[in-house]
Amino acid sequence: MQTIGAYEAKTSLSKLLERVNKGEKISITKHGVTVAILQPPAYAKILHPRQAIAALRVFRDKHNLKGISLREMIEEGRH
Repeated sequence: MQTIGAYEAKTSLSKLLERVNKGEKISITKHGVTVAILQPPAYAKILHPRQAIAALRVFRDKHNLKGISLREMIEEGRH
C-alpha cells in the first residue's frame, strides 16, 4: 500500500481515484499519521456472468413471495 500526504492527496485526488479504481489501496497521512485509506469498495468484486446467475438463482430459491405477486409488492411500496 502506498502512503501519500494529505496535501498531495488533495491536489491529485482524481489520479488517486483512477488508481483505486484499478484495485490499489492508498494510505493518506497527516503529519506522518494515517488518517484515511482509499480503497475500492467491497462490493466492486466482479463476478463472471455464470457466477452472478447462479447466485441469483440461489437467492431466488431462498426467498419466497408467499403468493404475493411482484406487481402487488410494487404497488404496496408506492403507498
